[in-house]
Amino acid sequence: MKISLFITCYNDTLFPETGRAVVSVLECLGHTLDFHPGQTCCGQMHYNTGYQKEALPLMHRFLEMYRDVETICIPSSSCVAMMRDHYPKMAEQSGNPEIQTQVKSLLPRVHEFTELLVDKLQVEDVGAFFPHKVTLHTSCHSIRSLHLSGKPEKLLGKVRGLTLVDLPDSDHCCGFGGTFSIKNADVSAAMLAEKVQHLLSTRAEICTAVDNSCLMHINGALHRQRAGMRTMHLAEILASVERGNDHER
Repeated sequence: MKISLFITCYNDTLFPETGRAVVSVLECLGHTLDFHPGQTCCGQMHYNTGYQKEALPLMHRFLEMYRDVETICIPSSSCVAMMRDHYPKMAEQSGNPEIQTQVKSLLPRVHEFTELLVDKLQVEDVGAFFPHKVTLHTSCHSIRSLHLSGKPEKLLGKVRGLTLVDLPDSDHCCGFGGTFSIKNADVSAAMLAEKVQHLLSTRAEICTAVDNSCLMHINGALHRQRAGMRTMHLAEILASVERGNDHER
């Protein structure tokens, strides 16, 4: 299958290793990847901050760029949630029937990385080897918008050598929420402190998730506390193999 990778502006700028891991996993499964270098942002930051008009050109660019693409993989549940939850509203508000048709046609071809593997490709075991103790943070968008519950767990459960430890209150928000963490810093910090307390109680080596935005927020607190736990996008764990763990940070 030919799959187009929308890496997201966040990953492209700060976490390029996640994109490399996605490519490695999918190519090892026999699929062909392509990457549109002109891709930019899904518009989530603008839309959620109240700049909805400014988000429109970004949606139009995405629609145009991926108009004829068969399958789109996005390693970020928050970006996929932006598209599924808000692109139809934006298209309707535009009053343009053509845009509405384009959104309706494109969205079924957009897949978050873990749902692409489990639901569309029908794969749970990707041949990964990762001999570490891992706990899973379930991000808000992944469980409340995309309803991914169970999919990341199935993939991690097939990784050889990996011990998956349950995270207490795993569905609680880490407090990031994009610009929420800036505009409501005290509330965000309190939520993060609670999340870190639960993480440390697992005694896991790695905290993983399907959103690097959450992981960046969590990793900041872990680093400041010198907690001895690190964060890693789920794709990087799935790309790890016994002969080298090239994608391990």
